[in-house]
Amino acid sequence: MTQIWIISDGKPGHLNQSLGLAEALQRLLPDVHIETKPALSRLAALKTLCFGGVDQKPDLLISAGHRTHLSLLAYKRATGAPAVVMMKPSLPMGWFDLCLIPKHDEPGARSNVVLTDGALNRMLPPEEQRGSGKSMILIGGPSKHFGWDDQAVIEQLKAVVDGSRPWLLTTSRRTPESFLMLLEQAELPDLKIVPFEKTGPGWLGEHLPQAEQCWVSGDSVSMVFESLTAGCAVGILELSAQASNRITRGLQLLIDDHKVTPFSRWQGNRVLALPKNPFNEAARCAELVRERLLS
Repeated sequence: MTQIWIISDGKPGHLNQSLGLAEALQRLLPDVHIETKPALSRLAALKTLCFGGVDQKPDLLISAGHRTHLSLLAYKRATGAPAVVMMKPSLPMGWFDLCLIPKHDEPGARSNVVLTDGALNRMLPPEEQRGSGKSMILIGGPSKHFGWDDQAVIEQLKAVVDGSRPWLLTTSRRTPESFLMLLEQAELPDLKIVPFEKTGPGWLGEHLPQAEQCWVSGDSVSMVFESLTAGCAVGILELSAQASNRITRGLQLLIDDHKVTPFSRWQGNRVLALPKNPFNEAARCAELVRERLLS
């Protein structure tokens, strides 16, 4: 049995990244057991780092989130298991066995650094080719990275949504009530609205792989990567960037690589194209982890 420990800071986004890699390894290797452990306090991590005291011996350690890094190194020292950090760490990169870092963080070349297209996630592509004609729309809301404009997003949706296919739209915790009010008034054909509050765990993972295309508001970068992983052709509802930072750079890299299509480009030919190659960063990184650390 291969034992994988995920060191978690309790943040769902960070846990989603770690589980994305661990579950991809589970699909790749026989008899993998995944256990999630909370990050140690700073004092407990330092004691573990200096004196050990861990009875179990996992085969691999994984974590995401700056608060987990000292705990990850403490468990590595105490158990001898290789450590994988899933972001640009706050401690020296050479202390970790493998660093899976989004390319927009520009970490520099190192033998133990693997660049990824964004953060890994748990989404799975469909097992069979889709022919449903279904489409989804994922709406975020105001953020520190992008300016939000209800009316601008609605106008883009009016151009995208037509009566030729069924559309399913869901929101997020950040979506303003004013947006939903304007959306209802727009009377878009064949659009079913399921607010975030009415979705449950696994709802997106169930519906997204059924969709042939998905439009995502530009502020919701994590949902862009989930849509790509689910095998959708992805369009971006455009928002004004507040500043140039790693989030806005990450989205622009996807646009420049023609992995996603911004609304302004789509307007020219009404074509929403799939990436040239299947997009599954968790599966790709799991192969690398197996080759380097678990062989």
